[in-house]
Amino acid sequence: MSSMQYDQPVRQVGYAGLGVIGLPMARRILDAGFELHVWNRSADKAAPLVAAGAKLAASPADLARNAQVICVCVTDDAALEQIVFGDNAITCAGRQGLVIADHSTIHPAATRQFAQRVVEAGNAWVDAPVTGGPSGAQQGTLTVFAGGETSDVERVRPVIMSFAKRMTHLGPVGSGQAAKACNQMVSFGTAAVLAEALNLAAKLGLDVAHLPEAMEGGLADSAVLRRYAPMMLSGELTGSALTALKDLEIISDLAAEAAAPIPMTALLTSLHRMLAGQGHHLGGMAGVLRLYREQGLTTRP
Repeated sequence: MSSMQYDQPVRQVGYAGLGVIGLPMARRILDAGFELHVWNRSADKAAPLVAAGAKLAASPADLARNAQVICVCVTDDAALEQIVFGDNAITCAGRQGLVIADHSTIHPAATRQFAQRVVEAGNAWVDAPVTGGPSGAQQGTLTVFAGGETSDVERVRPVIMSFAKRMTHLGPVGSGQAAKACNQMVSFGTAAVLAEALNLAAKLGLDVAHLPEAMEGGLADSAVLRRYAPMMLSGELTGSALTALKDLEIISDLAAEAAAPIPMTALLTSLHRMLAGQGHHLGGMAGVLRLYREQGLTTRP
């Protein structure tokens, strides 16, 4: 895919997908001084941003008419395809020279297909999935994995760095999504073992509420420990188990394509399929706790 030449710095940014991560990301773009145009399927979610100075777009096409870079953060490839190629979508605006930065987590193959269609219309695509959760978005400390042409990645870098601590360019289109898959392997694996260890600690009669604190600073310390141990202790799980399973299924597919053995992640995927099959649709990474108990580890029966 050939890269485009850009004469003017980015001033106008569009944002589509104002979910639990997308909303604070968009807020930080606005706070960084960009002219922000926003669209969301449920327009009421855009109200706080509009009150702060953002402009509400009537459709993704309207968003494209008023932006140089468009950031998108949605649940899956079907939702993304609708926003980019559906009725009144971004590509319906007839604009050229746009860069679409996709912060969703989808299959690299879908990314490459979407990017090709966008490039054929005279625009550019950067896959830039994020990790760090809602708190990272609020604090501007997200980590971003980028794939795309160098000039396109650099075009969106000032926008992305308004909500990110680090953005790493890992190769052509699709590379960002592939890197996010590898990131998810480590994150999900750590969360699963953490749930197993905390459950064992509780069974052994340890003061399990203080075990995560005891681990901090040692080799077992991690961002996963600090974020998810409190959820497991209280039983107040957030996130979607179905979204977690979607990510794991992407990893399984990539491993099959590459003939790469992933025995640990394959087991983890089966565990999450079991959770979903049992109706546990809440919890995300921390949801594996439900394999051991219905309540938190410090909740008295």
